Amino acid sequence: MQLLAIEWATVGVKAAQLLLSLSILVILHEFGHFITAKWFGCRVEKFYLFFDPWFSVLKKKVGDTEYGIGWLPLGGYVKISGMIDESMDKEAMKLPPKDWEFRSKPAWQRLIIMLGGIIVNVLLAIFIFSMILFKWGEQKVPMASLKNGIAFQDSIFYKIGLQKGDKIVSVDGQKIEYLDGVELKIITSKSAVVERNGENVTLNFPVDMIGTLVEHKNKMKSAILFEPRMPAIVGSFEGGGKSNALDAGVKEGDIIKAVEGTPVTYFDEIGSLLRQTKTDSATVLIDRNGSEITIRSKMMEDKKLGIPYIHDLEKLQSLGILKIETKNYGFFESFPAGWHKTMDKLKAYIDQFRLILSPKTGAYKSLGGFKAIANAFPAIWDWESFWNMTAFLSIVLAFMNLLPIPALDGGHVMFTLYEMITRRKPNEKILEYAQMAGMILLLLLMVYANANDWLGWGK
Repeated sequence: MQLLAIEWATVGVKAAQLLLSLSILVILHEFGHFITAKWFGCRVEKFYLFFDPWFSVLKKKVGDTEYGIGWLPLGGYVKISGMIDESMDKEAMKLPPKDWEFRSKPAWQRLIIMLGGIIVNVLLAIFIFSMILFKWGEQKVPMASLKNGIAFQDSIFYKIGLQKGDKIVSVDGQKIEYLDGVELKIITSKSAVVERNGENVTLNFPVDMIGTLVEHKNKMKSAILFEPRMPAIVGSFEGGGKSNALDAGVKEGDIIKAVEGTPVTYFDEIGSLLRQTKTDSATVLIDRNGSEITIRSKMMEDKKLGIPYIHDLEKLQSLGILKIETKNYGFFESFPAGWHKTMDKLKAYIDQFRLILSPKTGAYKSLGGFKAIANAFPAIWDWESFWNMTAFLSIVLAFMNLLPIPALDGGHVMFTLYEMITRRKPNEKILEYAQMAGMILLLLLMVYANANDWLGWGK
């Protein structure tokens, strides 16, 4: 019961972070459309967080605009008079254009209104990243400093040629200086050079590596693919949930010397030995302050003992396992750094998106919905992690909305650019049908992505 309560508490924390993050992003995205529409004299009929089919949770009319909160948490919207949008208000479009309607404005003004939400999302990401760097600074672990190289969670990495203890030298010809972000670079790359036993080894990766990795992900309990290879030193049990090893007498700071009679040096060696054990318990030899102690512990359902490793980077640095480069930013200095971080994140996301569009990579299997996004947030409320994730989602929202799909901002931008180039307005019937087709496509994508989360349709 206690473990179940902890799991539900974790779900609640992640769900709350997701709801708050998306609410911030949706409100500010729609504000970008709202403020630009107002600047150019358009009437905004509605400004809503979440959608409100049939009824709304809360609403209040101020001037010409009804502000409200809907009950369907799938985004939000502003309804601008005289615009073919998700409301599909065909009757209003049959009437002659009014001065305060969207359709009566010059094409360049309509273009700015459509880009308003995207621009706000990009500016928001830059601002959030800048403030994160200003408040918390930046910590990076140089790849060359990893005393024991890397460890990884999934056996697929053995199959593509990686070995535990490798140090990543370069990926697709680009030198890798820091551990931060290396997992994404590896899984989206074609080749890598690793340092192994003092020599450089070139590895070529299969084109469908991402798809294969996604198929394996349900076997993994951790979202972390690569991490520093840890010596078998027991970390803190605090906040780690149930641990049979703790109940059996294992303590923080103990050094694991052997499991079931087999010597171990690194933490990643323990799991494979436990999985080979045919009984429901295991014998662990530990070194505690120079004295050897043998402990017999029952295993949990996942064939683990619940022994945590050291997560604290400062402690790992004090043990000589890695080094930390810390950089603090002044207020004005943080903004150029925030800009560069935003552009780096955007480039990385575009690289992933290209792979999703290529069926042979299998990357489409990684498409996820609300569950996948929620799981990207930490299990405990941590403001630095929350704002980092919110800034990244703001980049994703900006990029996705720029795609030339009817029903998205990018679809409206595409038709407006066509008008500006040809000096001819697209037929309103064509716009209506395109809007409807775009809405159906987005609905199908949403169903697929969320089904991938729960049912594994893409696997």
